[in-house]
Amino acid sequence: MSKKAIVLYLHVHQPYRIRHYSIFDSGHNHNYFDADYESDTNNQKVLRKVVEKSYLPANKIFLELLNKYPEFRLSLSITGIVIEQFEQWAPDVLASFKALTDTGRVEIVAETYYHSLAFFYSRNEFEQQVEMHRSKIQSVFGQTPQVFRNTELAYNNDLAYWADKSGYKGILTEGWDPVLGWRSPNFVYEPSCTDNIRLLLKNYKLSDDIAFRFGNKSWSEWPLTAEKYTHWLNEAGEATNFNLFMDYETFGEHQWSDTGIFDFLSNLPVEWLKDENHTFMTVSEVIDANEPVDKVDMPQTVTWADTERDLTAWLGNNMQTQAIKALYDLETQVLETNDAGLINDWRKLTTSDHFYYMCTKWFNDGDVHAYFSPYESPYEAFMNFMNTWHDVRYRLSEKGVEV
Repeated sequence: MSKKAIVLYLHVHQPYRIRHYSIFDSGHNHNYFDADYESDTNNQKVLRKVVEKSYLPANKIFLELLNKYPEFRLSLSITGIVIEQFEQWAPDVLASFKALTDTGRVEIVAETYYHSLAFFYSRNEFEQQVEMHRSKIQSVFGQTPQVFRNTELAYNNDLAYWADKSGYKGILTEGWDPVLGWRSPNFVYEPSCTDNIRLLLKNYKLSDDIAFRFGNKSWSEWPLTAEKYTHWLNEAGEATNFNLFMDYETFGEHQWSDTGIFDFLSNLPVEWLKDENHTFMTVSEVIDANEPVDKVDMPQTVTWADTERDLTAWLGNNMQTQAIKALYDLETQVLETNDAGLINDWRKLTTSDHFYYMCTKWFNDGDVHAYFSPYESPYEAFMNFMNTWHDVRYRLSEKGVEV
């Protein structure tokens, strides 16, 4: 019988935010993403802020844990576009991520290069972006990803079938109660309609205790210590793996340093590894160590976002659905130009964050969307996006392409 494992998987991503791009820019200025440094849409400024608050201090702690505890493991997914930004503006951060993977105990997970929802709009573009990401990870980190995660953990049976046929050993998604029913996310599963692939399901309650509730002083369990958290894991009943999936920026950016989040991170292995039957595993290791306990059927798409855990965070109103349809309607014409600059700009526009900023939900979900958005309102996000779309059409027309 294998040891009980914490499977810590963290997602690293920063989009190219669209600058304040007016209709008067369209047809004249093809610069969509480079805002002046004082703007909230300046991508270099945002990146450096997250670098100092999250990436560098968290990577320092992770490297210390990897050096101190031979059992410690970590799994990461890193979008192609955030790697580009590291290469351009923060090579020190890229070096610190390489130092983690050089230990041989940090696994990189596959995904789309541009953090897009292409799977639901263009299978060809989706596969192109996955291949671009695979090549980037191979060249930068020397790894070939064996496990797949779609953007925002968006998942259904069709995606599992694709990933299985594409040779991945595992795939990640949300362990959502309406799908799991009485079953626990703390085991390895098999997706429906597949032959070889395995499914790892996020334990969203335990993950969100860290990612969302940790610094909330009105939370009944505040303050959360590593000792208390380990006790919860011990009391969770029968389990083989605790899948703790969250954004990398949880550490230092979403939960600031003064909440004690870095102390918690440093102390978690100390408490967890006091029991010789406990360990840490990467996503591949836990798949290799455990047989699936059951099949999971997800005909409807599940994600890790918002209360509904579906695609409405990105496709829940007319602005969002019209914007993304308009963008993918230009796919064939853009790709046929073979214009590398135009294609790259179009692909940067497929990044899901642009549609997330257009969300008009209320209450807690709306607050989360507003926290991440650099715009005053969802309508401003929509107008900026559509103004760039008009310019993409203009650039196509300049090349004699009928649109």
